[in-house]
Formats: sequence, C-alpha cells, structure tokens
Amino acid sequence: MKIGILGLGYVGLTAAGCLIKEGHTIVGVEPNEDKIRTINSGKSPIYEPGLDELLALGIAEGRLILTQRIENQLDDCDIAMICVGTPSGADGSHNMSYIAEVTRQIASQLDTSRAKPLTVAFRSTFRPGTIEELITPIFKTFLKDKIGAVELVYNPEFLRESVAIRDYFNPPKIVIGTHDGLPSANMDELYKNLTAPVFYTQFREAEVTKFVDNSFHAVKVTFANEIGRVCAKLGISAKKVHEIFISDTKLNISPYYLRPGGPFGGSCLPKDVRALSYISEDVGGYAFLIDSLLKSNEAHKRFLFEHSTKGLKPGAKVLMLGLAFKPDSDDLRESPNLDMARKLLTEGFDLDIYDPAIDPTKMTGANLGYTYMNLPSISDLLVDKDTAEAGTYDVVIDTNGRAKQLTLASTNIVDVSAIQ
Repeated sequence: MKIGILGLGYVGLTAAGCLIKEGHTIVGVEPNEDKIRTINSGKSPIYEPGLDELLALGIAEGRLILTQRIENQLDDCDIAMICVGTPSGADGSHNMSYIAEVTRQIASQLDTSRAKPLTVAFRSTFRPGTIEELITPIFKTFLKDKIGAVELVYNPEFLRESVAIRDYFNPPKIVIGTHDGLPSANMDELYKNLTAPVFYTQFREAEVTKFVDNSFHAVKVTFANEIGRVCAKLGISAKKVHEIFISDTKLNISPYYLRPGGPFGGSCLPKDVRALSYISEDVGGYAFLIDSLLKSNEAHKRFLFEHSTKGLKPGAKVLMLGLAFKPDSDDLRESPNLDMARKLLTEGFDLDIYDPAIDPTKMTGANLGYTYMNLPSISDLLVDKDTAEAGTYDVVIDTNGRAKQLTLASTNIVDVSAIQ
C-alpha cells in the first residue's frame, strides 16, 4: 500500500520505518525542513534503536518520499495516518490546533473523484468525541455531499520509546474505531502480518483507550512510589514489600510499573493524566485519584532529591546517570530526571550528567524547545563515559539502573530507579 504519514515525531517516524520494513511506500509530510534533510540523509532525527536502518532502507529504495506540504501528495494513497502532536494546554486539556489544521488541509485538498475512499487514521491522543465533534464537521464543511470520499478511523498507538520498533511488530492489542464499529478493509490490510487481539469499536471507545491505559500506568507508578516513601520513612525494606506484592499475579495483575523508583514522565503520561483530569471535571466525573497523580508525582520528585542529597552541602560534586525519562531515549519532555538536574543546580551542587543517548545538536521540535527552556546549560553539563567513570564525586545519582554497567571511581551511589 501507499501510506501518507502526517507528522514525523516519535510515533510517525516509527510507523514509517516499520511500514517500510513491511514493503509499503511512505509519503511523509513534515513542515520542519531540518528534520526532512536529516531523514533524507538516511538518519533519524530522534534516538530510537534500529530506526536509522529502516529509514535509510526507505530512502535507498525510493519508498520514503518526504514533503513539507500535503498538496496532492495523498491523491494515490490508500491511508493517511495522522501522527501530529496534541500537547497540553494551560488548563490541562489537549491543544487541538495541530489536529484541526491537518484535518483542514486534507479536507481542502482531497481529490473527491477517487475510486475508493481515503482512509484517514488518527493516531494522536485526544479527547473522546473529537472525531465526531471536531474532525467530522471540518470534513463536512469542505466535502459536503462528497463526505464518502473519506473513511475516518481512530487507531491509538501503544509504543514505548526505546523499544518502539519491537512494540510495533508485537503490540499488546490493536484498537480500531470506526463510525459504526465495523471493520475497515484498509486497516485489516495494514495489520494483517501482526499477531495481537484486534478490537473494532466505535470512535469514542477507541479514543478513550489511550487515556485509560496511560492513566492506569500512571496510577501504578504513583501507588508504588507512595508505598516506597512510607517504607523508607519507617525503615521498612520496600524491596521486600515489592517482592511479596508482585508474587501475586492472580490478583495484583502484573509486576510492570509497580516497583517503587523513579517518577513517571515523558511525553505521554503527564499530558494524558492532565487531560483526563480536565475531562472528568468538565463532565462532572470528579476523578479525585486522577487529580492527585501529578501532585503525588511532584512530591516524589522532591523526596528523591532529598533522599539523594542527604548530608551533602552546596558545592558537593554530583554525577547523574541518565537525563531522559528512560534509558535508550533522547526524549527530555517532562523528564523527572531533568527536574532533578534543575533542583541540583538551583541548590548549588556541582553537576555532571552522563547519558549516551542524548546529543543536544540532534534535538528537534518540541523536545528541543522543552530542553533548552528548562535546562539551557545542558551542553555544559553532559560528560562522556571516561569522565564519568574517572571522576571523583560526592554522590552518583543513578536514575536508570545503569551504574552496574560502568566502572565508577565513586562508590557512593544512590539508585533512584528502585527504592530499596
């Protein structure tokens, strides 16, 4: 198939690489000229293991075509996959300006004489009701009685950064929302090679899926950290409590996201928790646990800072292992480790940071803006492996459990990725 992908961020680029591997032709629409230039050179503008090779294959075989504008690029596509951002607004709701604009561009330039409808599959996370209340009205405004020229689909993604390619080919589930809850031939063809439970449903059930998943992941992380803090205050081994808790796979469901350790962060969980909290308040649902998650997460950031720097005075030399919100990622958006770095600098500590996945010269888009707004001195703080291993530090704060992979001269290591 020929597939248009609008928005080449983490989700869009990963989808492009994986679809290229499956033999499809991709038209990537991305307004950022620098990002297009990087991809055309066979390199990914984001750090995701294995993605460079897949994009380079697409460029070499002429199956990855990049453009800054839609124009007539979708005329012979089977599917248009929408992967643009929906960042948090000031009140916690999603900013829908990118979704509205890309919808307008497709609707205004669509060839309504197509033999078959264009399947427009939205993968961005947004409020339930968005396809019916925002996207469909825009298409109807431009297409009028030709609305049948598009097939609207909501298809949430379940990709974890740093293992996104593996997750694409081995998804936990496939969720496809259509106006009547019935299958889509193009979406069936898209996923025919993947083995996973497939759920066809109506738009709203599909749209809320990512909120439920991400908020539950956030609940698990926050719950575990609250227990970890209590245990630490009472002199109880959180490690032993965790061992007992996760042994119950019948009632406690799963060990994932249940180990006391680092706060949650990244581009998904904080944003979608804010949005679900806003939606609950807006419709009178009043989900107080959801409302409390971010406050508890902020409290845990403060707790880990105090725990890591206990007994140290300003001016002490500190090494942080890991700045991104998880290992093997260069995404610093809402990374709790970035917040830790800011606290250390504010309190007057002499800080070095080792994270081999991060190269400030390769950052783009929202990741670039967020990083330099919140940690403008990042380039001066990053050190290489040799410096990290040879340095004499008053404390090493291990945010990602990587200290065991290094030969460190410093022996005072605080592992904040797992509260013991």
